[in-house]
Amino acid sequence: MAHTDNEVLIAAPMDLVWRRTNDLADWPSLFTEYAAVEILSEQDGVVRFRLTMHPDEEGRVWSWVSERRPDEATRTVTARRVEPGPFLHMDIRWSYREVDGGVLMRWEQDFAMRPDAPVDDAGMTERINRNTGVQMDVIKKKIEALAAVGADGSAA
Repeated sequence: MAHTDNEVLIAAPMDLVWRRTNDLADWPSLFTEYAAVEILSEQDGVVRFRLTMHPDEEGRVWSWVSERRPDEATRTVTARRVEPGPFLHMDIRWSYREVDGGVLMRWEQDFAMRPDAPVDDAGMTERINRNTGVQMDVIKKKIEALAAVGADGSAA
């Protein structure tokens, strides 16, 4: 089993960071890698949804179904891929912690690749760590820009 652990400090209020990063329907405008999100169901605090990525360099479009369980009281989210694709399993935990200067958002992923996957655990670990850094930086900039103008659109 492989594990990744990445975090970013976002200079914004907790409520804004929590609300924006857990607004699944808006993920295509928050992340650069997602073309579409389709909410399939919401039941007992669990959201089941389909993520579709933008085409890769070979024109392939990747899509899968995941489930997320956000817990606003603990500021954590647990998630898993329901359709794991090349993964044997993929389990994800997001956590949010208020610190000096903003919110520390952390993503941990535990996974294992299928033996016939095009990449092994080590290769996927490297790929996830590289892409997570890119996506976290994009999210940080977008949320910090929102925080700078305030909730009503006026300068903060």
